[in-house]
Amino acid sequence: MTQTLTKPISFDQFVAWYPENPTCKYELHNGAIVKMPLATGQHSNIAGFITGEIHFEIRRLKLPYSIPGDCLVKCSEDESGYLPDVIVLDREQLNHEPRWQKESVITLGSSVRLVVEVVSSNWQNDYLRKAGDYELMGIPEYWIVDYLGLGGRRFIGEIKTPTILVYQMIEGEYEEKQFRGDQRIESRAFPELQLTAAQIFQA
Repeated sequence: MTQTLTKPISFDQFVAWYPENPTCKYELHNGAIVKMPLATGQHSNIAGFITGEIHFEIRRLKLPYSIPGDCLVKCSEDESGYLPDVIVLDREQLNHEPRWQKESVITLGSSVRLVVEVVSSNWQNDYLRKAGDYELMGIPEYWIVDYLGLGGRRFIGEIKTPTILVYQMIEGEYEEKQFRGDQRIESRAFPELQLTAAQIFQA
């Protein structure tokens, strides 16, 4: 479970407060600093596997993209900031980011090609809060990797099956597709990516 640490603060206060050498990660949810739970081994393996596969695709196609080690995404509508499990940035757009060089903060959806969140026990954040905020920012593609099938029934159905949900921006709104088992992930950011849901879950 997440743990709220302080009273409501602004995003700028959160950035100034953030420890220089933290032993864990924090996010800002509607002005509240939230300590993120430690990732399990499987969670970490899946995030690392996805990073590696996408990095290989970036190098293979010589795309002007990068995958930073840490990156704070500032949401446009409220005092929230997230640390995605995987984020792919468009290096050609980073010159327009006023806070990138000094703070590793992304404020523009146009700087992002893909965000991936691997679901933890606090699945509501990934399905509800982050999906809405990333959509409002205009981030073109967002994956929810629910390897334990924790999401609510309205998201993945009555039978809690490991599922990858891919949200893609279509005319200003996210449209969702679900992938399970040997289904190949369909990505607009990486249309040639040969990766199935099962390969990710078995990472």
